[in-house]
Amino acid sequence: MNITIINNQLLDATTEKAKQSPRLRMNCNFHKTPDAPINRLLNAMEPETYLRPHRHCNPDKDEIFLLLRGRVAILIFDDAGNVTEQVVLDPRQGCYGGEIPAGVWHGLLVLESGSVIYEVKQGPFAPLSPDNMAPWAPPVEDAEGARRYMDMLRRHIES
Repeated sequence: MNITIINNQLLDATTEKAKQSPRLRMNCNFHKTPDAPINRLLNAMEPETYLRPHRHCNPDKDEIFLLLRGRVAILIFDDAGNVTEQVVLDPRQGCYGGEIPAGVWHGLLVLESGSVIYEVKQGPFAPLSPDNMAPWAPPVEDAEGARRYMDMLRRHIES
């Protein structure tokens, strides 16, 4: 078959892998190699996964998220770490996705178990350099700090 089908079975299988992963998220890549000119993937995520705010500079890359199921908040930050924009993606409410321009500090906060986004980003894949990680947000290795930070972001979204 020449068509890659994105259906409930694929979402369920990727979600199950995310639930078993220590990071509580799992990719299902559609691009054949990391150096593909466009990276396309499913990213299944659970509410306790920590996605440290970051940006995509050097190389500059725009990032597109389409939420296929669940609820996820996209947060935009200024250089000091203040939330300047936020939107809750929820396909049941007619809010499906967002496009983040290169160089903009952003993060995702997963609000519902079983959430899966379809992500598109310019390739080739390059791990984020330290200067692309938000200096005002806890590092991934600081589990307690990350939990407190996510709790604070959830309170911000609810207010």
